Amino acid sequence: MNKILVSPSSFGECGSEPLDLLKKAGYEVVLNPFGRKLAEFETISLGLDVIGVVAGVETYNKHILEQLTQLKCISRVGVGIDSIDLDYTRKKNIELCITPNGPTQAVAELSLSLALNLLRRVGVSDRRIRQGVWKKETGNLILGKKVGIIGLGRIGKTTALIYKALGCSIIAYDKYADTKWMEENEVSNESFENVIKNADIISIHVPGLDNGKPLFNETELNNLKPGIILINLSRGGVVNEKALFTHLKNNPENFAALDVFITEPYKGELTELENVLLTPHLGSYAKEAKLGMEIDAVNNLLDFFKK
Repeated sequence: MNKILVSPSSFGECGSEPLDLLKKAGYEVVLNPFGRKLAEFETISLGLDVIGVVAGVETYNKHILEQLTQLKCISRVGVGIDSIDLDYTRKKNIELCITPNGPTQAVAELSLSLALNLLRRVGVSDRRIRQGVWKKETGNLILGKKVGIIGLGRIGKTTALIYKALGCSIIAYDKYADTKWMEENEVSNESFENVIKNADIISIHVPGLDNGKPLFNETELNNLKPGIILINLSRGGVVNEKALFTHLKNNPENFAALDVFITEPYKGELTELENVLLTPHLGSYAKEAKLGMEIDAVNNLLDFFKK
């Protein structure tokens, strides 16, 4: 029987439909038994004789792929392919699929929820009550804020429209700006420098950087407006974590929210600060979105093997 490795640790938790699809199609399913991201040797051990993988964020470098000699298709739950050796997959004609639409609404709504939390000081107020401190924090309205979107792909566009619906003005930077869409939706096409200098809230949705260097270093952070809320839902390392720690410590009136980190699970020094909100890479972790992505990933795999 043809085997499929399903590597995401939480796959199927939001509904049995994706696993049912694989079994109905006659595949033997190999599940991740560890409840966490697979280590390299575990991916090799579980995937030795599989013809397809429904993949999470685990690594598929040349060393791993060389061991998976039967592999013909990797179907990613999500859009990130940073952990996959694209040159090797092309060389060996291994098909690579993603689910670009699944996380869009979930990530956009998370951006809004983080911004509202920080604007009204929800997180810090909750922590203080639990510590026996009754102190009313005066926050800010979202109405009328200027929101900067860095990266105007599917997620960035949806995020822009959500903020716009709440009475915000939107400025955006994208290397390959969709100027027609921006004009139709009253989103101002700005330079990166103008966005970071003028926005009250910045939500980052870039796919990553080709050179691997942060987009926000000390210089960029120091050019932000006082009282800024900086939200990174893109990739760990897009915001320099050490520089951000120093900036937030020296500027307690500024705020940040991070859902992605260079090393995950994150245990770094940002945990020491009150003016930062940290979440464990849960951008797509809304039940409806997660289930939809899993079904899409399975269907992508099944469609490939029907060819």
